[in-house]
Amino acid sequence: MSNRLTLPLLYGVLSIYALFTLSPFIWMLLTSFKMPADIFRVPPSFIPTTMFTDAPLVNYSRVLTELDFGRYFLNSLLVSGLAAVGQVITCTLSGYAFAKLPLPGKNVLFAIVLATAFVPNEVTIIPEYLLMRQLGWINTFLPLIVPSFLVGAFGAFMLREYFSALPNDYAEAARMDGASPFRIFREIYLPLSIPALISVFIVAFINNWDELLRPILYLNSPELYTVPRGLMSLVSEYEAQWTLFMAGSVISILPLVLIYILGQRYVLQGFMGGGVK
Repeated sequence: MSNRLTLPLLYGVLSIYALFTLSPFIWMLLTSFKMPADIFRVPPSFIPTTMFTDAPLVNYSRVLTELDFGRYFLNSLLVSGLAAVGQVITCTLSGYAFAKLPLPGKNVLFAIVLATAFVPNEVTIIPEYLLMRQLGWINTFLPLIVPSFLVGAFGAFMLREYFSALPNDYAEAARMDGASPFRIFREIYLPLSIPALISVFIVAFINNWDELLRPILYLNSPELYTVPRGLMSLVSEYEAQWTLFMAGSVISILPLVLIYILGQRYVLQGFMGGGVK
């Protein structure tokens, strides 16, 4: 098949795949502009009915005013931002140590760190909850932030691969000039790893932003709710406010889309430079 036919066919297949991938988000956006009576129509209606009324943004207005969604939004920014920064710090130090420092048994320790990535949160959540209760951290943000400071198998793996790909000549030259290991890390390798650090931050931020299990377990006061926990308050055993739920979901994904668009170039550089296999 000639290239003249192959390229349009490839773009056609990718366009169809993109349409199927985006269809849930398109449906979510359309539903956020509907009246409750229009959601379960048969056949389904694709018309955003509130757009033709005097208050086209009524669902978004209700979410931001009646549900105190602005507070949930700020809570999620605080929790996700601090957790992501902490994970970048710990993963950077561990990744550099595993890649560049001559530590005895570091390969065994690295394998143990990677093994934690295969343990689901549901397995460790009960002992974690008991520990947080003993520390008196229930109904605070600490159980949502501190575990992310200490757990980052993906980030440690990615930064270890990134640091391993950087030449050792820089460290040897600095060591001959009398630089300490930490100074070599701080002044030479750390500036070179900016793309990988941004990549780890974005991945950690998205993971913590979407976290639902820990907020349900640890947060009891509505003023402490994060965005996922606040959205779940719209769904009860007997009814659900789906139009408000979809409007809140649209608002909740905006920071994730924005942060990925701004950091997309660094994410690609981080994954390519790290040699993630």
